[in-house]
Amino acid sequence: MNYIYNLMYSMLEGLATTLEVFLLTLIISIVLGILVALGRLSSNKLLNQITQFYIWIMRGTPLLLQLIFVFFGLPIIGITLDRFTAAIITFSFNYGAYFGEIFRGGIESIDRGQYEASEILGLTPAKTFLRIILPQMIKRTLPPAANEVITLIKDTSLVYVIGIGELLRAGKIASNRDASLIPLVVVAVFYLILTAALTKCFKALENSFSYYK
Repeated sequence: MNYIYNLMYSMLEGLATTLEVFLLTLIISIVLGILVALGRLSSNKLLNQITQFYIWIMRGTPLLLQLIFVFFGLPIIGITLDRFTAAIITFSFNYGAYFGEIFRGGIESIDRGQYEASEILGLTPAKTFLRIILPQMIKRTLPPAANEVITLIKDTSLVYVIGIGELLRAGKIASNRDASLIPLVVVAVFYLILTAALTKCFKALENSFSYYK
């Protein structure tokens, strides 16, 4: 028991970094995802093609490879980023592409008659999107978005490749130092608690949007 207690300090430091990467990525990628979805649905062919190309690159290459490229590859052309910034940029652009496609599907699933009704009522396109379309899109995309968010919390462990001391890295260091699997079991428990908490939060969100049919 004392051994577990002594592990907690390094584990909690790693957990703080994991949560920081997770929360920043989540906020940025959701905003980016909405913009990407609107770009995909745009009648502007150039904007549509640019967003399609972006999605193809982000979804067609491994996140780990993107992380390595941003941190180790960009300095070759004179762009140097610190470890944390490189991680946030890479994760945000990667998940922004996935959220973009999820949100696009949600927007396209809404009946066109609602746009026409909003126009008749005198709502501007911006107000129509914010008040009518966006709440319905959120409700319809919550299940697939929840899967992406849970995947994100686990994917944060990939930042160890550029030397960021997150939760899994802290566990690996303790495991190698003590020649024990107990630190990794503790790490697994932390991840299970995090995913359980996220699942509960998304369930509450689904219930709060239940009045949208």
